[in-house]
Formats: sequence, C-alpha cells, structure tokens
Amino acid sequence: MKLLKSSILLISVILLTHGVGKANAFSSFSLQQIIQQDTSKRDTSKKETKNNSGLEEKVEYRADSVKFNKSKSIVYMYGNARVNYGDFELDADYIRYDSEKKEIFASGRIDPKTNKYIGKPIFKSGAEGSAIADSLYYNSETTRAKVFGVFSEQEGGFFSGGQSKKQIDDELHIKNVMYSTCNLPHPHFGLMISKGVVTEKQIITGPVYMIIEDVPTPLGLPFAFFPKPNKRTSGIILPTPGEDITRGFFLQNGGYYLGLNDYWDAKILGSIYTNGSYETNVLTNYIKRYKYSGNIGLSYNSVKNGLEGTEAFKNPNKDFSIRWSHSQNANAHPGSTFSASVNITSSSYYTNSPANLNYDLSAIANNTTNSSISYSKTFSNNMNYSLSMTSNQTLRTRDVSIRLPDATFNVPTFSPFDSKNRLGEQKWYQKITVGYALQGTNAIDTKDSLLFQNDGLKRLRSGFSHSIPINMSFTALKYLNFSMGGSYNEVWNFQHIQKRFTTFDDGTYTERIDTLSGFKRAGSYNLSTSLSTKIYGKKEFKNLGNIKALRHVMTPNASFNYSPDFTRAGSGPFLAAIDQNGNKVLDTYGQPLTYSVFQGMAYQGSFSGRAASIGFGVDNTVELKVKSSKDTTGTGERKIPIIQGLSITGSYNFLAPRNKLSTLSFNGRSQFTDKLGINYNGTFDPYDLDETVDPVTGQKTFTRSNTFTWRRGGRFPRLTSIGFSFDYSLNPDALKRKNDANDKLSETAKERGLSPLQSEQLAAISRDPNAFVDFNIPWNFSFSYSFQYSNDFGMSTTSNTLNFNGDLNLTPKWKVTFNSGYDFQNNGLTPMNIGIYRDLHCWDMSINWVPYGAYKSYSLTLKVKASILQDLKLSKRQGFYNTYQ
Repeated sequence: MKLLKSSILLISVILLTHGVGKANAFSSFSLQQIIQQDTSKRDTSKKETKNNSGLEEKVEYRADSVKFNKSKSIVYMYGNARVNYGDFELDADYIRYDSEKKEIFASGRIDPKTNKYIGKPIFKSGAEGSAIADSLYYNSETTRAKVFGVFSEQEGGFFSGGQSKKQIDDELHIKNVMYSTCNLPHPHFGLMISKGVVTEKQIITGPVYMIIEDVPTPLGLPFAFFPKPNKRTSGIILPTPGEDITRGFFLQNGGYYLGLNDYWDAKILGSIYTNGSYETNVLTNYIKRYKYSGNIGLSYNSVKNGLEGTEAFKNPNKDFSIRWSHSQNANAHPGSTFSASVNITSSSYYTNSPANLNYDLSAIANNTTNSSISYSKTFSNNMNYSLSMTSNQTLRTRDVSIRLPDATFNVPTFSPFDSKNRLGEQKWYQKITVGYALQGTNAIDTKDSLLFQNDGLKRLRSGFSHSIPINMSFTALKYLNFSMGGSYNEVWNFQHIQKRFTTFDDGTYTERIDTLSGFKRAGSYNLSTSLSTKIYGKKEFKNLGNIKALRHVMTPNASFNYSPDFTRAGSGPFLAAIDQNGNKVLDTYGQPLTYSVFQGMAYQGSFSGRAASIGFGVDNTVELKVKSSKDTTGTGERKIPIIQGLSITGSYNFLAPRNKLSTLSFNGRSQFTDKLGINYNGTFDPYDLDETVDPVTGQKTFTRSNTFTWRRGGRFPRLTSIGFSFDYSLNPDALKRKNDANDKLSETAKERGLSPLQSEQLAAISRDPNAFVDFNIPWNFSFSYSFQYSNDFGMSTTSNTLNFNGDLNLTPKWKVTFNSGYDFQNNGLTPMNIGIYRDLHCWDMSINWVPYGAYKSYSLTLKVKASILQDLKLSKRQGFYNTYQ
C-alpha cells in the first residue's frame, strides 16, 4: 500500500514535469526558410540570410561542410552543424532542412572506428534547459514535432528513450519514455510511461510501471488521470500503514493539504492505532518575500501503553505541543525587529511521541524547553526599548517559569556637561557620563498543573527596576586607566511578603510567609573606582632551537567599592523579625534577624550589607615565537599561544564581620597544538574549616572558620573546586566539512521557511554527527572530555563526562558511523547509535541501530537520493516504544 501510494505520487510529478517541459520546448521551435545560392565557399563557418517572408529573425548556421540541392531546396549540414534562430539553438553532427516542406531533421552518426553513435542532436529553446535526442523532426509551418530517444533533465529528474510527438493543437503524445533520478545514460531504475497524452489542463496515461536494472516489476498502474491546474492545489495525503507491537496496526500521518494562497499553506495530519491511541498534527508555513517567514505546529496525542485491562491502558497519556517560529527580514523594517521561537509541550510529549516521530535521542532525553516572542525598536539617538514574552519549562520536575511580558528601555550613556560644538580637549567635568536603564516584568513561577487553575493569576509577580550609572574615565600618568563613579538603583514591586515567626525554648524558630498585594519601592546606591594597566615582558633566545622569543602580557587591575548597609531594620525593604511575643528573633550568630519584603518578588534589588571592599585581579597571556616550518626562506615566524587569558580574581571587604577575604578563583585556556586546546578553572578558599563531632551520633560537621589556612601550619589555601575540559578531532577536515554543511542547511531553512517538523529534523542533523555522511572523508574520530572536582565542607564530588563519535569508510561505497560516551558514575557506556551507510549511486541504504538502553531500536531505509522522489523508499523500523514495556 505504501509503495503504491509512492508510485501514484511519482507518476503525477513525472507527467506534470514532463508535460510542461516538452510543451514549452516545442512551442518556440521554429526555423525560417534558408536560401543559399553561393556554393563556392561551402566550408565557411558562418552564413546569415533573411527569409522571403520579411521576418526580422535571422537564421545563422555553420558546419564543417554545407551542401545545397537547388532542385529540391534542401540544405545539408555535416560535422559540428549548428543552427540559431531567435532563442532556439540546435547542434548535431547532421542537420537537413527542406525549405519547400518546411521540415528540419537532425541526427548523429555512427563512428566507424568505435562503432558508437556520436554527435546526437542537442537543442535548447529560450530559458528551457537543453535536451539531447537520437534524432528529431520539426515542421516550422504546422509546428508539429517528433523526437526519438530524448534525454533531458527537469528539476533533478532525467527523461530518456521513447518518442515524443507534438500535435497542432499543442497536445503532447509520449510513448515508452522512462523517468529516473539516476543520471547515468543507462539508469539503474526508472518509471516507464508506456503511452500518454498531455494537454494544458490534464494528463491521461496508459500503463505505467517501474523498471529496476532493466527488469520490469509489477509495481505500477494500468491507467491514470491527473488534473494539471498549474497552481497550488489542495488534496488528500494518504496515510502510511504499519504495525507496532504495543499499539497495534496503524494508519500514520494521513490527512489533507490546504493550498490556501501564495503566502499560506497547511497540513492537517492524523494517526490512529488499533489499541485506541491516536495523534493529530496541524502544520502550516507562511512567507512574504523580503518581509518575514515562519511556521506553526500544533500537536495532540493520546497514547495507550500496556495491555488491555491494565491501569496504563485505562488512563492513556495525553500530551500536546505548540510550536511557532517567526523571523523578520533585516531590511523589512530598519530599526525594529520582531521574532518568535515558541516551544511549549507537556512534560511527557517527546517520550510518548518518540520525539515527534524523529527518534532523536537528544530530543527524547531533553529536559527543558524554552520559548520567546520579542519586539525591539531602536531610535536615531540610539535609545531603544524591547518587549518580550518568555517561557521556560523543566519537563522532569514540571516547573514552569513565565515572563509575560518583560520590558526594557535604555538610554545610552551621554555626557550632559559636554557640548557638540566644543573646541579643544575635554575638561574633567565634561568627561562625566550618565545613562539610564529600565526593566519591567510580570512573572509566574509554578508547576504546569497549577498554571491554569482559578488562582493561577494570584501567583503573578509584577515590578520595575531602574538603574542610573554615573562614570568618569581618564588616563593618569600616561599608562594608568582610571575611572570613578557609582550607580543608583531602585526597584518597584506590586506585591510584597510579610513573615510571622514562632520561637521555641531551644532558640530555634519557624516562619510563615504571606504574600500581600500593594505597591512598595526601595532604592540603593554604591560608589566605585577602578585602576588598570598593561605590563609587557619579552625574552629573546638565540640558542634554543626553533624557539625565538617568549612574550608575556600581564594586565593587573584593582577596584574599590563602597555601599551602605541596606539590610538593617527600617532601611530599604528590610524589616525586623518579631516573634509571637513581640521579641526580636536572633540569627545563629546572636544578631537581630531581618528579612526583605521583596523576597521572591519580581525584583529583589541589590540590597547588601555595609561593604567597603577592594577588588583585585590579574590577567596573563603568554606566547611563544617560533620559526615557521612552512616558510622556505628561513626568516618566517609564527606565534604559539601557551596561555590565553589566565585570570586570577578576588576581593577583600574591610567592613565584613568575618571572612573579609573572598575566595580566589582562576580560569584560563592553553592551546598546546593547532588541534588541541584545554580550558581550566578552579577556586581556592583562604579560610580553614572547623570540625564539630556530634557526641551522640558521632557524625562530623564542618563550618567555615575565620582563620586563614596559612596560620595553621603554613598550609596553602584549600582547593575547593577544579575542572578542565577539551575536545579533539583526529581528522579536523571532517569537522570543518560537517560544520560547513550544517551552516548551509541552516541558511536553507531560513530562506525557505521550513515547517516545524522539518525544523526539528534539521536540528537533529546539527546535533547528530552521524546525520551528515560524507564519503569524501575516509575516516574521522573525535571526542570531548570534561572533569570537575569540588570539595566543600568536607564533602567531595567528582564528575567526568566523555563523549566520542566517528566514522570509517570500509570501502569507497560503505561507511560505518558511531556515537556514544562513557558514564564514569555508573561505569558503563551511554546509549550508542551505530549507523551503516551504502552509496548505491542513485539510491541510499542506511541502517541505524541503538543496541541497548531504554531507547533500544533499529531502522533500515532504502530510498532514492533525489528529493523529488523522497517518498520512494522502503523502510523497516522497530521503535523503542515497542519494547520498553
């Protein structure tokens, strides 16, 4: 049934393309009468004349040899013959023109040395593609034409053999013409059209059947009738039948296509299973050239997994998915942009619908979805604003975070005391710059099951945030970059909290939080200065082999920040914690406890305790200058980056009650070779840990002390975390070709406006290194590794991640690919994907196999390469949902 459906579709495409191409080719195939009296220079290359009818078109012809028969008014052209008439061109080894009968005949000849037929007629008319034939007749008076053994290409397909005859009424009769996407002179397969009539509005054929390797098959139709409206048309999409062990027999992805207009189309698809499961999809694309493009997808399914009578069968999983993608042409509305990327799904949608039938392990295992709709506007003075709506889902925990909407307004920094007409250098006060930034939001953070309940809107958090930065920068002592300034920040919230405390005799307490509506505001400010410079060092070597010099660039920086205490009761949004008896609640250090009424609100603000801190850091870059082996003159040099951006940062707060020195963090990158680079990071804690042992349980607990490690035995600061990561490809050309191919696919998706399903398939190609198969790369193996270690408060954790993939050409036509990793925590391989590909010239055979794990599955597909015959394929698939029960 599936192959019969593919055959019907193919035949309609073939006849439609064939009919249009041939009708256009013959409609302008005319030649005026040639009159040539001069026979003394028969071997000249070119002659021109006008016909007796006074037509302005000129006939141009040339040949290695030209002969005339005056009595019969026939012109014979031999060897590399060529005729041009208007936009019609004809080349052949032999051309004969009868001016009395208005007939032209062209053919090739048999080479006596090789006994091969050479010099076949090649003709082209206007913008139509060229075609080649064994021979052809054409009558310029009646416009009748007859072509034998035609071979032409039409939109990726090839027509060959048989006869084509054009009648006076523009009907095209075809006989024994084969259509194939194989570009060989003798194709591996094709569809044989035994006979057919093509008119302006319809196509009627006799028997049509498939031929594979010159063997006729029973796959075909006894006759067919197809309308040919030459415009977008709605129609039925036939479903794909099959069987699934869990869900039973099915009819999958059948429905209706709606060709709404030149800007919109839509597909309504559905799938039904005999166990009662069903799926529905609505997919639509829209595009307006030079303006915008996008697609929308709506999906809903009800899946019954399990045996009849079980709880899983009685209560099917019902899932939905909403997808919308919209992009605007950059030149459509200069200064303003609108874009959308919406992906909202139920928590089990990708699991129960095998990643929307893509069987993409990355999508099936995906735990988050993100959506955004945004509009932005930039004015001529660079002020700008934006509005956006965002949504983030965590599918496993079913948490939903929605911002509806987020708004921003920004005024770029400007100098209020400077003048556009200023002459001379800036005075110190003219260097002062001021800016402004506004943010606003409506936020909901909840569970997806609670989002649409009656009190769902009561969880809404609304507010605004304002920021005014003031700064002044200048150069001191020629080499020091100095800046000073500060910022004022204010938040407005339309909800706030109130805490009620209950204390107990042992000093512990509990709290209850109530959320109240009402407008509240609070502001904060800080002052800051910063200083930075660059220090260069260089060491040259004369007797150290290819190493010529070592260069070190160090960028130290220091800053000072001050802010008052906004956490004391009555300052900013903070209130004192009062228990049921009206007494103040004390924290673990015996200090009065305070809390912010903005806790958990839309904007909590930057309200910190009193701080007067010095920030410090240094950034390092180390490079080697070595002799270049690619320079044959011996004077060329190249730089090798040994350390790229190794930075160490920290701060010291003079007013902190304890732990005045912050942790010291470092991160950087080292490039050992052109192919291998490593990223690393880590944190040192300068304070030691105090150990406490519970006298009852004997359990040890650790707290951060206020004593430096070097004061206890001169120890080095504690390493609390360290990590590094790298990736490497043994064949970097393979990675480059894959990335280039994915870039082209992405550009094609943007230009054509793909459907949601097509967009998901494109994303799968980008994620899956096995999806792009390049037989020009004989082998490739690449891997990535990351390591992270942390040890804080006596508890250490280690994480290792190793992923690897590769491919190998067993022969020029066979390729094997694989993709997997190693789970160090469980001491085993992660799910593996093995692919086997066979290049069959005009066909592809592929086997994809997940040999173990929760998503164990396999599929075998044999399909035609050409996209025009994408439905001509045989496939066998066993999905993971067949066996996971």
